[in-house]
Amino acid sequence: MKYDIIVIGAGPGGYVAAIRAAQLGFNTAVVERSELGGICLNWGCIPTKALLKSAQALHHAQRGADYGFTAEGVKPDLAAIVARSRGVSATMNKGVEYLFKKNKVTVIKGVGKVLPGKQVSVLTLEGATEVFEADHIILATGSHPAELPFAPIDGEKIWCYYQALVPDELPKSLAVIGSGAIGSEFAFFYRSLGVEVTVIEFMDRVLPIEDDDTCAQISRSFRKAGIKVMVSSSVKSVDATGEICRLTVATKKGEEIVEAEKVLSAVGVRPNTEGLGLEDLGIERNRGKVPVDTYYKTSVEGLYAIGDIIATPALAHVASAEAICCVEAIAGLHPAPVNYDNIPGCTYITPEVASVGMTERKAKELGIDYRIGKFPFTASGKATAAGARDGFVKLVVDAATDKVLGAHLVGDNVSEMVGGIVAARNLGVTARQLAGSMFPHPTMSEALMEAAAAVHGEAIHI
Repeated sequence: MKYDIIVIGAGPGGYVAAIRAAQLGFNTAVVERSELGGICLNWGCIPTKALLKSAQALHHAQRGADYGFTAEGVKPDLAAIVARSRGVSATMNKGVEYLFKKNKVTVIKGVGKVLPGKQVSVLTLEGATEVFEADHIILATGSHPAELPFAPIDGEKIWCYYQALVPDELPKSLAVIGSGAIGSEFAFFYRSLGVEVTVIEFMDRVLPIEDDDTCAQISRSFRKAGIKVMVSSSVKSVDATGEICRLTVATKKGEEIVEAEKVLSAVGVRPNTEGLGLEDLGIERNRGKVPVDTYYKTSVEGLYAIGDIIATPALAHVASAEAICCVEAIAGLHPAPVNYDNIPGCTYITPEVASVGMTERKAKELGIDYRIGKFPFTASGKATAAGARDGFVKLVVDAATDKVLGAHLVGDNVSEMVGGIVAARNLGVTARQLAGSMFPHPTMSEALMEAAAAVHGEAIHI
């Protein structure tokens, strides 16, 4: 069987590529060995957000007195929380299946491998091998959890996000290695359900890729929630042979022993490029990543790669943007390249974190003359009414052009606000133009306007 385009992988890169290809008139097939939607939809972005929503709802219920009602005996039902999360993923999985049918995308279940001559070999779930041809092949195989050599993931004592998503019971204590988005989100979730949580971070701050003010706010929020935070700390070994795991941690004050019933390894991901047949095609990988050009072409004619297997940020929305750009380039539509300087990132803890663009630290390193505009949610009427006054909006603005170099948000539901700044940066909006835009009152989003006004010392509202 021959197709115009075959996509290997049906995650947020692969399924978007397949659907866009079909929309453009290509006869398209997608090869997927597991669930449609990939890790993001089934074992990552979506189910974790469902868990976190349950934790946030529990948090609000337990604070009922703060809102004027009685809420006694509120406690989590772990089985129901996990079941809801899995149900959310199942619903979205069906949505991808529906879109494939609607757009006439053929789904081939199995493990795909690229062969010379623009062919794809698929080992089906039944154990048979089938070979397909395509004019264009797009690799979108995603990634898997990275492992520390001294703490291999066993699924029992040492977890990755798979086990953390579907626990049979709550551990009494949990040590989280790594305070990026995955580690921080699970730390917040388990602490919300009453687990003793210790976060161990090699860098000198939690959420280390974020702006320093954001890191400081989240560190305070974690400690306020009862999460023990160890920064500038390196796990040297994990002994998981006993009832309790014992982690040897090097800190500035010397070695410490951290004990925990379970350990969550949240130290990043590795690209799924093994077994794809790349070596047979003469494609050399760089730390497992596939080299591509601006439009995701590899060194082999008709072969493309997107998402976590290339050297760009391993985020679902990045993979989707790359997918559309790649397919539209194949179709000859001359799309604008993906702008990697304008990628938003979100961490769905409480308070939420969202950011795009340059941090203040980076602006200093580059010697840019910049201004800061900052507005705290303690001065927001909507935040005060909602009982969510923690956090702020911070803008880093080029002093010469008044363009927004970066935006850093901490607060209730700020993940829904950062998209506006992404659009503004795309359009070249200045801080004065943003400050002169009318925002509805009272809303959390007014903080964007006020932070922009603060760049020039003109913030006046509450």
